Amino acid sequence: MLVCLCSPGNMSSTLEQLKQYTVVVADTGDFDLIAQYKPTDATTNPSLVLAASEKAQYQHLVKDAVKYGKSVSDDLNEQVTAASDKLFVNFGIEILKLVPGRVSTEVDARLSFDFDGSIAKAKKFIELYESEGIGRDRILIKLGSTWEGIQAARDLEMKDGIHCNLTLLFSFAQAVACAEAGVTLISPFVGRIYDWYKKNTGVESYPPLEDPGVQSVTKIYNYYKKFGYKTVVMGASFRNTGQITSLAGSDLLTISPSLLGDLQESTEPVVRRLSPEAAQQLDIEKISLDEKSFRWLHNEDPMANDKLSEGIRKFAADQVKLENKIRELLLEA
Repeated sequence: MLVCLCSPGNMSSTLEQLKQYTVVVADTGDFDLIAQYKPTDATTNPSLVLAASEKAQYQHLVKDAVKYGKSVSDDLNEQVTAASDKLFVNFGIEILKLVPGRVSTEVDARLSFDFDGSIAKAKKFIELYESEGIGRDRILIKLGSTWEGIQAARDLEMKDGIHCNLTLLFSFAQAVACAEAGVTLISPFVGRIYDWYKKNTGVESYPPLEDPGVQSVTKIYNYYKKFGYKTVVMGASFRNTGQITSLAGSDLLTISPSLLGDLQESTEPVVRRLSPEAAQQLDIEKISLDEKSFRWLHNEDPMANDKLSEGIRKFAADQVKLENKIRELLLEA
């Protein structure tokens, strides 16, 4: 059943309508914007933290991280790693002062194929948060949706009670493996899927409901609800508001400040597109994946292969840029 919230006598903003169906998450490290749009949760990644760390109003967080790095070791490389970890956590702590829910903090993308390294980094983040009085119930550890990342998340969830957000998710294989691993949340990247199809098909644009990214998240959401998985879906990486409103009803949607602004300024009616009840009525086949079948099914999706590899490289590059900045500050301190 499709339900519209907006009536002629109730012209609430598109954003406020959306919030009645879906948990809205701010995809930013900018505290002022988080305060402005009042999301429930917030997400960060190396690219967002790098951008935020350049702003004058956040230099106290950078300086505190550098001071921490100096305190833990005499080795410069160890100082850089420690300061980088602390900076991510510093931003997370400030964000949690503004949102009632959770913040996602991302593991170094260079650990995407390192099971043990991913677990160690996740535990380090939790240790830093807990040393500041922040419980793990308010933290989501972001890991790339490689086989190793998904299995690291399984262990963190089952053995340590550390909740995980699996990011850079582009294929149905990744989504199924995450659900079977019992991860808390996945972040399928709508906009990056859209970008790939535009580039590789020559199609200039897609109507929202025919958008390959929207269709991918819809398929995943319906599969999860059909078979009662606990993992929730947070659509991410949007290019326009049509993609967002076409996923109204998704468990969560993480949205950039510019698109949050567009939704706030709009009064376009929102129709619920996704619901557990509708998913239950669908004729869907359940599948199960071991490592070999996961790798094969993911390999069969050229878009997912391209975008996962590209996403890992881009996040890793921004992590390196951030560390180079921290290294310079450490040498100056």
